[in-house]
Amino acid sequence: MNEISPSLRFFPVPLFASVMGVGGLALALRRAAALWGLPIWLSHTVLSIAIFLFLIITAGYIAKLIRYPGAARADLTHPIKMAFVPTITISILILASGLAPLAPGFANVLWWIGALGHLALTAYVVSSWYIRPDITRDTITPAWLIPIVGNVVTPLAVPRIGNLELAWLSFGVGATFWLALWPMLLNRTLVHDNPIPAKLTPTVAIFIAPPSIIGVSWQSLTGSLNNPVGYILYGIGVFLGILLLLQGPRLYRRPFALPILAYTFPLAALATLTISMATETGSVFHQTVALLTLTLSVIVICGVVGRVTYAAWRKKIFLGD
Repeated sequence: MNEISPSLRFFPVPLFASVMGVGGLALALRRAAALWGLPIWLSHTVLSIAIFLFLIITAGYIAKLIRYPGAARADLTHPIKMAFVPTITISILILASGLAPLAPGFANVLWWIGALGHLALTAYVVSSWYIRPDITRDTITPAWLIPIVGNVVTPLAVPRIGNLELAWLSFGVGATFWLALWPMLLNRTLVHDNPIPAKLTPTVAIFIAPPSIIGVSWQSLTGSLNNPVGYILYGIGVFLGILLLLQGPRLYRRPFALPILAYTFPLAALATLTISMATETGSVFHQTVALLTLTLSVIVICGVVGRVTYAAWRKKIFLGD
C-alpha cells in the first residue's frame, strides 16, 4: 500500500495549541520574574517564539483555506475537530496578554479580535452541540472544554487592555459552561462504555485548564487570589495536576499523535496559577508548589513542542486521519 502523501489539505488546526502552550509559558515566566527575580528576557524570548509559531501556523492555515476551502470548512463541521478551531482565537488572546505590557495599543486590537471572535466561535460550537443529531455522547471528549476555556482567557489582560464588562461576560460564560460540562466529561472518561479514542487520550490534560485559568482571571478581575474562591480553584487545579502526573507513565507510552499538544497549555496555566498564589501569600509551601509546576511545565512544553516540530519536519502530521 502506498504511503499517503503529505498534503496542505490536512494542515491540522490543533497546531495552534502549540501557540497556546508556548504563549502560556511566557505568561508564567513573566510572573516568575516578578516573584523570584528571574530575567525578564526569558519571558520575552518565549513570547517571541509563540508569535513566530502563530505567524507560521496562521500562514499555513490561510494557505489551506485558499487552496482547499472545503477541507477548512470540514474542520468547522466535524463533530470532534470543531472543538479545536477555537484554539485560533485563544492563541490571539494569549498573545494579546503577553504583548499588553510591551505594545498596549497593538495588544488591545488583538484582544478585541480574540475576545469577540472567540465568543462567536463558542456560540457556533455550542449551538452545534444542541442541534446536530450526529453529535452524541460518543463524540464527547475533553476537547469540548477548548471553546469554553477560551472565554476565561479573555480577562487575563484586563484592566491593562480590553474591556472590563466584556471580560466579565466572557468569564461568566466560560465558568458556567465548565460547571455544566464537567459531570458529562467525567462520565465520558471514567465510566462510559465507549472509551475516548486512544489518539485523543492526551486531551484529559485539558481538565486542568479551566480551574487554573479561571483562578488567574479571577485575580485579574477582582485583584486577589487570597480568598475562598481563589483557594478553591487553586486546590482543584493542583489536585487535577497531581492526577495527571500519576497517569504520566501510562500516557507517555501512548503512540505519538498531534493531540499530545493538549499537555502544554493546561500545565502552563497551572504554573501561572501557582506562581500567582505564591506571589500573594509568600508562603514556602506555595512557592515550592509554584517552582515544581513551573519546572514541570518547562520540561513538558519543550519536549512536546520539540517532538511535534520534529514530526512536522518529517512530514508526519499532514497525513489526515
